[in-house]
Amino acid sequence: MERKKFDPNGAIPDNGNYFGIPLEPEDAALVLISAPWDLSLKVRNGSSYAPDAIIEASRSVDFFEPMAPNSWRKGIATVPIDYTIQDMSHRLRSDAERIVKVYDKSGGTPFDSLVYERSLRRVNDGFAALNANVYEQSKRWLQRGKIVGLVGGDQSVAYGHVRAVAEHYGSLGVLHIDSSCNLRACHQGFEFSHASIMYNILRDVPQVERLVGVGVRAFSPEEWERAESDPRIKLFTGQSIWSRHFEGVLWSTIVDEVIESLPENVYVSLDINGLTIECSPHTGMVVAGGIRFPEVVYLLGKIVDSGRRVVGFDLSEVVPDMDDKTGAAIASRLLYNLCSMALKNHDAPMVL
Repeated sequence: MERKKFDPNGAIPDNGNYFGIPLEPEDAALVLISAPWDLSLKVRNGSSYAPDAIIEASRSVDFFEPMAPNSWRKGIATVPIDYTIQDMSHRLRSDAERIVKVYDKSGGTPFDSLVYERSLRRVNDGFAALNANVYEQSKRWLQRGKIVGLVGGDQSVAYGHVRAVAEHYGSLGVLHIDSSCNLRACHQGFEFSHASIMYNILRDVPQVERLVGVGVRAFSPEEWERAESDPRIKLFTGQSIWSRHFEGVLWSTIVDEVIESLPENVYVSLDINGLTIECSPHTGMVVAGGIRFPEVVYLLGKIVDSGRRVVGFDLSEVVPDMDDKTGAAIASRLLYNLCSMALKNHDAPMVL
């Protein structure tokens, strides 16, 4: 195939693609799909606008990645955003808010209400439609031999993508970088919210043989008991990471332990609030602590250097701010690093 003309040193075109790369999905080794969904109610809402904000910010990302200098030349392409996802999310928000108010009033035991039941059914049907949409998009491109990355939206969007990637590769481990475990069963009546994403994956996707949480530091007693009792789950909590730092344990030592816990095929689920607050200033739930940007980059690089493959990933929970573009800028850089690491050990021709 003749290489496409693209100058990474010049002005990056404003063409609606991540990083401004002018490639059709059919021509690239890696494709990015988007899920502008934000129905898991948080302290700060608005992650349905994240894909567009990250596309805009990504035009400022420099292309040289020291850990994978030319991997981008294998091609990163953007699948057109399906805005029906965003429309459905916005349409169902009033139903979701009504459900949460019922839970708040009843102390967790909803009273018998036909209005409540109808609202809950509409929301759960919406989550099911989202899951099916993302699953079909992901499956389509996996069948064409592409690596598929997903940009959210809140983290509930990952369910259909993980299912498709796991089915395609047969077995994998999930590296979950987040502030929360997300191991709650049917939180507030929502069957597939962000709070239940990892619970649902472990329940429904048998190909996921390992779940390794890194930086998690907010969990309910139920989630902790689940993590302790399930041999598939290994947590490197934010509290333990920082305690070991204070005691002189190097991050490289902790990273080696994380890598030993992962199988050959690795799916990375990166919730932006897994990072420290200065790296995730605008997100749905701000939780003190977390791991730092260079630590995430180092971890991803060492995973690939170990011979493991990043076979899929998602980036979620960015809430754009009109006045402060910091969050979108950091997210776009993380997205580029995820793409680079996924492409590094992927055998594909240079198309750029």
